[in-house]
Amino acid sequence: MATNPPKLKTAITANERLQNLKNTFETKYGKSPLFYACAPGRVNLIGEHIDYCGYSVLPMAIEQNILAAVSVNNSGTIQLANTNPQYSDFTVSCSEDITIDRDNPKWHYYFLCGVKGIQEKFGIVPLSGMSCVVDGTIPPSSGLSSSSALVCCAGLVTMEVNQKSLSKVALAEICAKCERYIGTEGGGMDQSISFLAERGTAKLIEFQPLRATDVKLPDGAVFVISNCCMEMNKAASSHFNIRVVECRIATKMLAQARGLDSGRLLKLAQVQTELKASLEEMLALVDEVLHPEPYSREEICKALGITSEQFSTELLSANTQHVTHFKLHQRAKHVYGEAARVLQFKSVCDSVAAESIQLLGDLMNQSHASCRDLYECSCPELDQLVDICLKSGAVGSRLTGAGWGGCAVSMVPCEKVESFLQAVREAYYLPDSRRAAMEKQSLFVSKPGGGAAIFLEE
Repeated sequence: MATNPPKLKTAITANERLQNLKNTFETKYGKSPLFYACAPGRVNLIGEHIDYCGYSVLPMAIEQNILAAVSVNNSGTIQLANTNPQYSDFTVSCSEDITIDRDNPKWHYYFLCGVKGIQEKFGIVPLSGMSCVVDGTIPPSSGLSSSSALVCCAGLVTMEVNQKSLSKVALAEICAKCERYIGTEGGGMDQSISFLAERGTAKLIEFQPLRATDVKLPDGAVFVISNCCMEMNKAASSHFNIRVVECRIATKMLAQARGLDSGRLLKLAQVQTELKASLEEMLALVDEVLHPEPYSREEICKALGITSEQFSTELLSANTQHVTHFKLHQRAKHVYGEAARVLQFKSVCDSVAAESIQLLGDLMNQSHASCRDLYECSCPELDQLVDICLKSGAVGSRLTGAGWGGCAVSMVPCEKVESFLQAVREAYYLPDSRRAAMEKQSLFVSKPGGGAAIFLEE
């Protein structure tokens, strides 16, 4: 695999979307783009909410992506526009500090996260001026990583405009870190697959150090994505960061119970590494050490020997200061169980067993049940949709992405795809006029797509 994002010579006129974007750009700025950059969305096949705990995940890139047309300008500003009229234009000076308003997660702030990440990596002052028009085909707030793809695309664009060079791995790590400027404490899966994806294969993404291994999906089944049409913006709500915090506290409680230095451990995977334990042993430890009833702040402070001030500053994030109770047992149990399912999923894919499709379907179903019951990151609409998908012929179906809305991913035998799509359409989308209007972009088969790239006009 090439280490840097590819630069591909492309016939713009042969690609309708690129041609339309070029026309929009020329109308807006009165000149042609210098280059184009794209970063794909992703669907996570299994391994939900465990990347930020240090565990491996198994996503694939999808064909939907964020595409930007870019030129350099000498106005000393970064000019941003979007082909979607509901996203307004934005201009920022190259010589001022870039500020990102995390209380107001507008589209251009995600772009500026990527700009700021590259600027800080290289200490670029001032940044080169640039003009951009962005076009996205990933449904927003759907669990398909539209926001991370926008951050990744912006990072790639900023690197290119400022004539810097970085590997895919370095770009992924920078973009994972700089998305935190918008307030989301993610684990890096979305940015990693956006840069490291390759057409035709899913990837096992491992962290510390970041690496990606091909996972050949079985012939005989496809993955179908279906959006439940409830949006969930991670940066605008605290659900996501509450789970990050609960896992952080569970890490410290387990470490403390086993005589480890809980002060320096932040991720559930680190406790397993320190104890040299198996995931099965970690699940037994969770049952032994953590009670299923929610923990109060007082109980946690007492167990860890910290003050309530330390609790607020060291364990909570800005948008979780209001939380009073924490479900540590359930969250840790999900994480260790889900981490084991990811490894099982990969080994089934590697084994090419006759019953592999059924085995993978079972793992996806167990994953959804754990997300719903232990991690509580589903919602009634997603549960209804997953249920309909299973009744319509899927061997496995689960929420994908953060949850609380967004998409389900279903594994469907090839010979059942058409009847599956029709059955889901009739049972979930058509009875509801709002969903029916969104159905075209909400229900589709997805093949593993390629990673972020730069296009130059031939």
